[in-house]
Amino acid sequence: MRKVGVGVIGCGRISDTYLNNLKNMFPFILEVKACADIIPENAENKAKQYGIPKACSVAELLSDPEIEFVLNLTNPWAHYEVNMAALEAGKHVYAEKPLAMTRKDAKHMIDFARSKNLLIGCAPDTFLGAGLQTCRKLIDEGWIGKPTVANAMIMMTGASERYHKAGVGGALFDMGPYFITALVFLLGPVRRVMGSAQMPFTEKTVYNKNSPDYGKRFKVEVATTVSGVLEFDNSVIANFTATCDGFKYWPRLEILGTEGVLIANDPNMFSGGVYVQRRGGELKEMPLTHGYAENSRGLGLADMIYAIQNKRRHRANEQLAYHVLDVLQGICDSSESGEYYVPESDCDRPEPFVEGHVINPLEII
Repeated sequence: MRKVGVGVIGCGRISDTYLNNLKNMFPFILEVKACADIIPENAENKAKQYGIPKACSVAELLSDPEIEFVLNLTNPWAHYEVNMAALEAGKHVYAEKPLAMTRKDAKHMIDFARSKNLLIGCAPDTFLGAGLQTCRKLIDEGWIGKPTVANAMIMMTGASERYHKAGVGGALFDMGPYFITALVFLLGPVRRVMGSAQMPFTEKTVYNKNSPDYGKRFKVEVATTVSGVLEFDNSVIANFTATCDGFKYWPRLEILGTEGVLIANDPNMFSGGVYVQRRGGELKEMPLTHGYAENSRGLGLADMIYAIQNKRRHRANEQLAYHVLDVLQGICDSSESGEYYVPESDCDRPEPFVEGHVINPLEII
């Protein structure tokens, strides 16, 4: 395997996990050559902390010939602009979710990348972790018979102002990608969507005592409780709800089948308890069958690099990311129109990893 150069744009909180993983989990396939941030001090601090050779401006990073891949960790509202700048500079892009904030921007980005023979990858890559890979194996092997219904939910508190901002897209676009990606990975693409998006409160109070804004009131800009009914190509019906009007963090993903039920781990995580109850049996925790049980953010980028060098499709690809974005926006569109939304997109069900640990560089292929 040839080691490639990676440049990181966006040195906020999530960058710590990525930089630590890229350095310690995937040094055999990539090297972080530079990092950049709109606040120069952030990039300088990360470069020093993680031994990155260069902290620089975005323009300097994009002009560096040693950088082949750009990892975009900026805020959601900047994803399209930064992704396009990287593509225009001739770099492959792997971005945090969502791919863009609108279908129009996402389509333009994808078409441009194809015209330049460049690739786009996009988070989340948690579906590549031990938990959901184990779930996929159990479904494919028929442990719950034929899947018929799925229930998915993410409840969060209103403590964070972030989930109430239009530039983030609310809980639906911030947390929804984890759950919709997991559902598509486990069940396949979505063919029809019905949704309802509600804003129960126009203002809220920051009650996180660790926040400098504790006690302040802020305006709610987006729907904070959103539900969708999703119909899949294989006729499975799923109910999905994302809300930040709750009292705690509460993730849930269940797949019901003709012979049993599967309770998955939190799709926001790489592992966690996976449970199966079969006809006539008791609920049992299943052993994880795959590697990457720890927080492995960056795995999607590593898989993308392997894919290019082995001339295959990367798993966390732009087709999957666009379909997820299309479904999320379809939930909102349906809420406004009162009618079903039929996704304009399609995608392949991502290939699972081979069973067993994939820490060995040769096993991820």
